[in-house]
Amino acid sequence: MKYKGNISKMKSNLSNEVEYSLPIGNDLVELSSQINKPITLNFLNQINCIACGKITKKSFGQGFCYNCFASAPEASECILHPEKCQAHLGISRNMDWAEKHCLQAHIVYLAISSNLKVGITRKSQIPTRWIDQGASHAIVIAETPNRHIAGTIEKFLMQFYSDKTSWQAMLKGKSVDVDLKAEAITAINKLPKELQKYTDTTNEVLDINFPINEYPTKISSLSFDKTSIVEGVLKGIKGQYLYLNDNQVINIRKHTGYLIEMDV
Repeated sequence: MKYKGNISKMKSNLSNEVEYSLPIGNDLVELSSQINKPITLNFLNQINCIACGKITKKSFGQGFCYNCFASAPEASECILHPEKCQAHLGISRNMDWAEKHCLQAHIVYLAISSNLKVGITRKSQIPTRWIDQGASHAIVIAETPNRHIAGTIEKFLMQFYSDKTSWQAMLKGKSVDVDLKAEAITAINKLPKELQKYTDTTNEVLDINFPINEYPTKISSLSFDKTSIVEGVLKGIKGQYLYLNDNQVINIRKHTGYLIEMDV
């Protein structure tokens, strides 16, 4: 079938194996059943800003035009630096947005995607956040009432843990062997007492299985900014990446707002 529209990041559902769907225009295309089948993505040389909808020649921050990247609350500084969030002080690009996104329960977690990393997200985004990062295992170590406190905990733990994922290692299926529950207790014990009151040692490790049978030993990353047609046999899906034959991968989230035609 043929679909046409602007794409958004893939939606996921956690089951025995993660189930994926791709929003394209007004359609939500189920992808997991397409594995081992041909797929073609044809970029139509148009990018629409995900905030204002205007056509932009270049995408900033995974989907924004430059003006919205500089002004939209979704592109605020606290997205990348949550410890700098000031919504709890009544300061935000948009307080209505902040009420829904910053002044909500957040969790701090440890996850294994390739390396061991620390991260935060809204409580309502679990397990989606872990799936999007390609994490195979994850555990909650703290719950906070807002983004700022979660970011403060994360910032402190970044002395001991990375907050980044090695995306190439993740896509190759490489990961460290860590007792995640024991490491969570270790991380909690590193925190100063004023932050330990938000922590919890009773959480269990969540294991996540992705729909891919064989990991490539090499990775060739594709981009619509360099080629208009991406095609091949869909070999698997992990994080926000599609695996195609010949070691090719494409990051769907990176191309949010791109107008494409898709044949499956």
